[in-house]
Amino acid sequence: MPKMSASEAFVETLVAYGVTDVFGIVGSAYMDALDLFPTAGIRFIPTAHEQGAGHMADGYSRVSGRHGVCIAQNGPGITNFVTSTAAAYWAHSPVVVITPETGTGTMGLGGFQETEQLPIFSKITKYQAHVSKHPRMAELTARCFDMAMSERGPTQLNIPRDNFYGEADYEIAKPRKINRGPGADQSLDEAADLLAKAKFPVIVAGGGVLFSGGTKEAIALAEQLNAPVVNSYLHNDSFPADHPLWCGPLGYQGSKAAMKLIADADVVVALGTRLGPFGTLPQHGMDYWPKHAKIIQIDTDHRMLGLVKQISVGIVGDAKEAAKAMSYRLANRKLACADNADERKKRIAFEKAAWETELNEWAHEKDAWSLEIAKGSPYMHPRQMLRELEKAMPKNAMVSTDIGNICSVSNSYLRFNQPNSMLAAMSFGNCGYALPSVIGAKVAQPDRPAVAYVGDGAWGMSFGEILTCVREDIPVAAVVFHNKQWGAEKKNQVDFYDTRFLGVNLKNPSWAKVARSLGAEGVTVDNLGGVGEALDKACDAQKRGKTTVIEVMVTQELGDPFRRDALKYPSRVLEKYKHTDVTAPG
Repeated sequence: MPKMSASEAFVETLVAYGVTDVFGIVGSAYMDALDLFPTAGIRFIPTAHEQGAGHMADGYSRVSGRHGVCIAQNGPGITNFVTSTAAAYWAHSPVVVITPETGTGTMGLGGFQETEQLPIFSKITKYQAHVSKHPRMAELTARCFDMAMSERGPTQLNIPRDNFYGEADYEIAKPRKINRGPGADQSLDEAADLLAKAKFPVIVAGGGVLFSGGTKEAIALAEQLNAPVVNSYLHNDSFPADHPLWCGPLGYQGSKAAMKLIADADVVVALGTRLGPFGTLPQHGMDYWPKHAKIIQIDTDHRMLGLVKQISVGIVGDAKEAAKAMSYRLANRKLACADNADERKKRIAFEKAAWETELNEWAHEKDAWSLEIAKGSPYMHPRQMLRELEKAMPKNAMVSTDIGNICSVSNSYLRFNQPNSMLAAMSFGNCGYALPSVIGAKVAQPDRPAVAYVGDGAWGMSFGEILTCVREDIPVAAVVFHNKQWGAEKKNQVDFYDTRFLGVNLKNPSWAKVARSLGAEGVTVDNLGGVGEALDKACDAQKRGKTTVIEVMVTQELGDPFRRDALKYPSRVLEKYKHTDVTAPG
């Protein structure tokens, strides 16, 4: 065990775990270790805000399958990691959040930039380590990296700033690889028995398919059963959209074809998904979740089995290995679903074609308020604009989506043939996610086009990271939906508060001009014919190292609210104070 400083042991451990990029903001608390990064071949990427750094680490991990790493100054720099860490937690991203802390000699005295950093992250990390003495630096750093991967989620490495100093004999660990199996034989046998008897099986392909690298195995099982496959919410890349059995995503603003088909299922295979409540809620006026279907749920975390939906069989196993094991068990059995396979294929094709036709003809939102606001507007209808983006999107693009009304509507239009292509804040649903996460994805996969979808409200929170793109030569494209409103909340005020608008209308600058002032390209598009061309040029610009902001001017029409059951009509009468403001952007 060689003698070295604690900072050296820390950096040597990062190198042992293959860390090549770290996102953050420089701080004196860890500067001794930072000074070693260039020698170790680690690129430090300084960001505009620590939350952005955390989202970049998240995006990096999700498209690379490796750890994402972020670090910042103790105190306020660390508290700025909270939102991004919570988003990574619900996305199951193996992010290592390194949190230098106030020195051990002054803890509890209320010194400069001091706060208790472990309690803050206790509910949004899978594991926390505190380096209480510098000789444990290498051991605990390695453990955080191992736990992030084995537990599929963020971990926190908390280091009092004085513990970067001091020498000791250190053993630098090698990464621990955990191989996951398919699950217990009895559970797999029970699942195979249900599937053999199923007449209309449906597969829900979740994030576990992506994490396990199990796309090929999911395809094989689907083809064996001739089963329609639907994506779990915001995992539109979990099954290839060009496959005949693909039917689109469930959940908010998802695919009607997927919902109509799963509604008729007698057996559902939840392959690597927790079946979260937001991803199975009624949509498009349909309460589509099958009430009497048998549910086979596969997840590596036993605590997820049956948590949201009652299940018939629970399998604690890896999605890839479980799909393979079930295919093996079904290989020589007579399958009831084989008798009506041709009929089912026709049904799949019919529902998908009907949904595509509906999307093509969906010129305006159908509620009275949206129809009125769209009259005479010179701007694009959001759905038509999203359709044009879909048509122009490069086949191997990585797309991140922020939270908000139009970003959510894009769920109907985002299709991927390659895994690890879609990034979203998942059920945490925080604003300001899309741009930094796609920056991290671009660092991990520089040869793939990277595109962020962002509403103008969330853009106001995150556009500063354009500076990171320009300063650090990380070219991406951002499509900003400019309709001068917080659309998701405005929809609630339309539906439940008689168009009394408070806090939802925005006065924005030209975001294209702002982009140019920050050193990026900026273009404004106000007609459908220019949408595809602008995206083409923005993706080409990435090859030349240029970041582009595409500002698309759209009407203030609004898609369905997040949850119709989340609000109630107020009983009060406020006619005296009724206020209406429905002005279009510009």
